[in-house]
Amino acid sequence: MAFYGISSNLFIYLTKKLHQGTVTSANNVTNWVGTVWMTPILGAYFADAVLGRYWTLVIACAIYLSGMSLLTLAVSVPRLRPPHCADPKGINCQKADKLQLGVYFAALYILAVGTGGTKPNISTIGADQFDEFDPKEKLHKLSFFNWWMFGIFLGTLFANTVLVWIQDNVGWTLGYGLPTTGLAISILIFLAGTQFYRHRIPTGSPFTRMAQVIIASLRKWKVSVPSDPKELYELDLEEYAKNKKVRIDSTPSLRFLNKACVKTTSTNPWMLCPVTQVEETKQMLRMIPILIATFIPSTMIAQINTLFVKQGTTLNRRLGGFNIPPASLAAFVTLSMLISVILYDRYFMKIIRRWTNNPRGITLLQRMGIGMILHIVIMTVASLTEKYRLSVAKDHGLVQNAGQVPRSILLLLPQFVLMGVADAFLEVAKIEFFYDQAPESMKSLGTSYSMTTLGAGNFISSFLLSTVSRITKRDGNEWIQNNLNASHLDYYYAFFAVLNVLNIIFFLIMTKLYIYKAEISDSMVVLREELGGLKSKVTDEEATTT
Repeated sequence: MAFYGISSNLFIYLTKKLHQGTVTSANNVTNWVGTVWMTPILGAYFADAVLGRYWTLVIACAIYLSGMSLLTLAVSVPRLRPPHCADPKGINCQKADKLQLGVYFAALYILAVGTGGTKPNISTIGADQFDEFDPKEKLHKLSFFNWWMFGIFLGTLFANTVLVWIQDNVGWTLGYGLPTTGLAISILIFLAGTQFYRHRIPTGSPFTRMAQVIIASLRKWKVSVPSDPKELYELDLEEYAKNKKVRIDSTPSLRFLNKACVKTTSTNPWMLCPVTQVEETKQMLRMIPILIATFIPSTMIAQINTLFVKQGTTLNRRLGGFNIPPASLAAFVTLSMLISVILYDRYFMKIIRRWTNNPRGITLLQRMGIGMILHIVIMTVASLTEKYRLSVAKDHGLVQNAGQVPRSILLLLPQFVLMGVADAFLEVAKIEFFYDQAPESMKSLGTSYSMTTLGAGNFISSFLLSTVSRITKRDGNEWIQNNLNASHLDYYYAFFAVLNVLNIIFFLIMTKLYIYKAEISDSMVVLREELGGLKSKVTDEEATTT
């Protein structure tokens, strides 16, 4: 609620209150959101290597709360914001000065540092509460991330409806003060449960361990790998049991890295690494192509709180006696996502399990692929919708004067609803995939992968928006202007649709080559056997009935 209470309406605040242009505001939003989703890499490092997940989260929450408090101050004190401006085009409005921009953006980026410690660790702490070796808890864990996202989007729904309406109609002080108070309460609730949590101790820097494997392999590039994995260097089982870690057997994939555990005269950790350390590094490296394949869909998500909102400002926002805030349309992303997650978890998974014997119904990569296909549909629909909006603006002579297009803001509803359905497939599967496929000692880093994709997507969005705007402006037919009625946002969305097509081809190739990590316990086998028995029982009952 706190994060989306700020990000959902940030574009409106920058354009209406700080009086920035469309491209500048959109890039400021995506650059900040990109930073928010990139800082989890640092949070994951401190959690896995130094402080542990619990203390990293507690310290990050304190930073997060200080950023939210400063933001509330920035929108409340008259000296920290420009005077009100009634000019609808914003041409004659007084721009924010350096102090006002400095305080506001300093608060935003303090908040970003705080989210770096919360985002990769809170969900990881939640997943850590399930016993990997208990089949019943393992089954519950398979649904955990569905309901985790359900909880996330409940907060998002409140932010996109109640908070956005308050910010637009009551005031920004209350609109920012409520999520700040909510964040403080949520921190207290988390701290109250401290004695009941299963805590994981830090196991050292994952980056150092991965670097040791890569450098040891390069330094021994001439050394041949023995055909018998038993000849490779590995620690005793007792060593792993003592440190509460799991030993991993050697695999033939990324075989070059196996050179790191070939025994030589040196025992330097930068020359000789145990098999488990090598396999952990392989697991993290194998996920990188999948990580890259999620960058483009994340770029599409970045449009929700920028260009999608800007489109909403050009349409009739009146619905009965109520004025719909443009940023509130993001609530339909949340609603459709909530409904889709419930249907997926309660019905789709159970039906598909009967045919696939997979406890998840379909694989995580298959679920992500469905979400990526939906992104192609979304941007195609968005392009056609914008083409229609532009034709109406032209027919009513509204191209040059940037007047309101006489069509309801609900015209944009399909692209928002479809984005929520896509999130239910791609975003939920993404966070579960990177957590599930990461080694036990690098779970926070694995979770940060799913955050990093959103960060990269926002930075890519900033780059594409600036580049396309500059190139098309030079050619005399600028696609993205402050006046959307004179722009060609339909071309821009069509360009995104093509990017998604190319991306899904890349994703399919990468999934074909991807090798899932081996389970560390037999709980998934037990679940599959139970599902197989259930399927046989159902088949026998159907045969008897027939």
